[in-house]
Amino acid sequence: MKQRIQPRTLFIGLTGLCLLAVWLSLALGPVSLPLGDTLRAGLRLLGLPVAGEGLEQAEMILGQIRLPRTLLGLAVGAVLALSGVAMQGLFRNPLADPGLVGVASGAALGAAVAIVGGSWLGGIPEWFAPYLLSVCAFAGGLGVTALVYRLGRRDGQTNVATMLLAGIALTALAGSAVGLFTYLADDATLRSLTFWNLGSLNGASYQRLWPLILVTVAVALWLPRRAQALNALLLGESEARHLGVEVESLKRELVFCTALGVGAAVAAAGLIGFIGLVVPHLVRLLAGPDHRVLLPASLLAGGALLLFADLIARLALAPAELPIGIVTAFIGAPFFLLLLVRGRH
Repeated sequence: MKQRIQPRTLFIGLTGLCLLAVWLSLALGPVSLPLGDTLRAGLRLLGLPVAGEGLEQAEMILGQIRLPRTLLGLAVGAVLALSGVAMQGLFRNPLADPGLVGVASGAALGAAVAIVGGSWLGGIPEWFAPYLLSVCAFAGGLGVTALVYRLGRRDGQTNVATMLLAGIALTALAGSAVGLFTYLADDATLRSLTFWNLGSLNGASYQRLWPLILVTVAVALWLPRRAQALNALLLGESEARHLGVEVESLKRELVFCTALGVGAAVAAAGLIGFIGLVVPHLVRLLAGPDHRVLLPASLLAGGALLLFADLIARLALAPAELPIGIVTAFIGAPFFLLLLVRGRH
């Protein structure tokens, strides 16, 4: 039997990795800051009396640019990883992805409507214009997921296989609609739509951050409360019912949490793939399938992995910046190829 890492050791290691990722994310970039100055400036931003001269520039860079970007990366990575755990528990398949319920494709369609169709819409209040993209992406993700869930319902029961097929069909439909908007876009909007579909933490601000933080905290507090029910669901729906789990209620909660979390993440940072697929699978290999460990460990690992991916995106072609979705795909695809090769042996 494969040796598992003890939960205490795993949490200590992942917490240290997450803190290292935060520190490096704050310190490194087109203008790199000494690690010591980064730490002192960060403590000053927290209101602590820290001695030091010449920290004004470091405080400005951290407070206005890198701190919101780092917090955005942590929140996006954490909520995508938690959503991946929820979907893998719902489908009882470690290769399930949050996009299976159509939330990512729906968010992409909503973003395409905002980016390409925004110029066609008249009478948008000026104060609402900066939020149009995020609101449309979030609404699109929730709308498609609600439709997938509704199609999967019959006689008061949710059929997971039917919901999966509905998700695949609606994902394809939303993809064709995005393709239509891409065809209709001019050069400027086409560039914006392309880069949004590749994902990025660039342009992070506290206005974009706080709604995502609230959603991430809500999902991170709710899903661990259902860890025992998810463990029971691994045995099968009938067995879970015999153990006292309200399976239909659990399915609704998992779909809702996934739609809420992924919709908010995609609205804030664009489409970022593989985090919700790779992180839960990797943590499961290290610590086993117990959701009491899997959920909090995936939260830490997801935040750390996305921050490291963002570091690569910022530094690989500096001063230019790679879309973070490209980096996560380069990380995720070889990982699963490695699993396939190992599985053959």
